[in-house]
Amino acid sequence: MEPATLATLLGGGAPKGDVLAVARVAGIQAAKKTSELIPLCHLLALSGCEVRFEASETDSCLDVEAVVRCKGPTGVEMEALTAVSVACLTIYDMLKAIDRGMTIEAIRLEQKSGGKSGDYERSASEDSAQ
Repeated sequence: MEPATLATLLGGGAPKGDVLAVARVAGIQAAKKTSELIPLCHLLALSGCEVRFEASETDSCLDVEAVVRCKGPTGVEMEALTAVSVACLTIYDMLKAIDRGMTIEAIRLEQKSGGKSGDYERSASEDSAQ
């Protein structure tokens, strides 16, 4: 995003209100509704969902991370990816009046544990291949 857009976001002066608070709630709601949005994705009883933001004024960007937990014997990567996607779309929606040129990039799984396929952690070689 433009540096001025990031400054507006961090300063709390966006026309539609507190962008990060709304995006956090939207991401959490999306994680809970993943089975309604993604065909053939199972409904899961989530035990926790956090949506976090980290701004980089140097790069004029905002990193969005979701951490989702479930007590069941399954992975929750689809819920986490959905949470990040919807949080990013919410940020775009709330700031598009001042910066239509924003981009949403590199939504990806960083790490997971549990589930049928076991544990996963993104390697540096996977990042460099993109």
